[in-house]
Amino acid sequence: MKADTEREEGDRLAGAPHPRTRHMLIGHEAAQGEILSAWNAGRFPHAFLIGGPEGVGKATLAYKVARFVLANPKPGAKSLDIPADHPVARQVAALSHPDFLLLRRIAPEEGKPPPAEIKVDEIRKLVKFFGTTAAGGGYRVCVIDVLDDLNKSGANALLKILEEPPARSLFLLISHSPGRLLATIRSRCQKISLRPLSAGEVARAVQEIAREMEDFPSDKIAEAAEASGGSVRHALSLAMGQGLEVRGMTEKLLARLPETDGESLHKLGDSLRDREGFYIFTETVEDWLAAAATEKGAPSARLARFAETWEKVRRAGIETDAFGLDRKPFVFKVFSMLADATR
Repeated sequence: MKADTEREEGDRLAGAPHPRTRHMLIGHEAAQGEILSAWNAGRFPHAFLIGGPEGVGKATLAYKVARFVLANPKPGAKSLDIPADHPVARQVAALSHPDFLLLRRIAPEEGKPPPAEIKVDEIRKLVKFFGTTAAGGGYRVCVIDVLDDLNKSGANALLKILEEPPARSLFLLISHSPGRLLATIRSRCQKISLRPLSAGEVARAVQEIAREMEDFPSDKIAEAAEASGGSVRHALSLAMGQGLEVRGMTEKLLARLPETDGESLHKLGDSLRDREGFYIFTETVEDWLAAAATEKGAPSARLARFAETWEKVRRAGIETDAFGLDRKPFVFKVFSMLADATR
């Protein structure tokens, strides 16, 4: 069995550096300033709910805050930055810090995909973790990446802990769609909302990450950043492999809805040969649905229908990936749901 730092994770882009190892966070200065001000003022909450679109830096921010808190900086800190060679930084990257816990979907063993959800058994690890005294005498920190992947039992178990948080505990909860979480969980967290980045910010972030990747197609960075919708993850996926081609095919089919073209759907399904192509397809559809669901002036019933379809597409995508199901039927299923939603 692979070590935890090597096995495949559900919300990680294959081939790219993990957010645990990233120290530069481009954009989101206001969010970092808000967190730093709370620390220096002595009013640090027990939980931050970090929300925003996929790939805009939520996990990078969560690990940045975790390193900062675990390094026990003195009041009056000027930034959340901790040197990359600091012992805490190395321990968090290796998941070896005794006062740090990460919960996420992770493959049970080599060669198998991550499960479809974070189960309640994972949340129960929190009871043991927070039931001990912090080894460093400071905070104990838990990152959940992402909260959207919790099943109902897991969400209820987490809520019980958030209702009576242990002393000097910090929960960093990452969510792509915080509005769909239990209201009782949202109410017990300080909310941090990250916006989509500008194309220029995305390009800068990708350029920094590309330095750590071999044979990265740097000539595609500008085009991928423009098409990324403000997501660094999306830009990386687009630039790698056939991402831009898959996105283009998907967008053409989306523009024809509620009409569908069986031949084009077959061709699109055939193009999803690798997992990144599959992820690009689902992300492009989810982005399109999110934009449609937030369109101003649209009837409330239509917005609700699009939001519900977004959730169905996301869940179907996770299950298709987790169970290794054929991707072509998934493509047809998604466009059938989209056609129904747009009629």
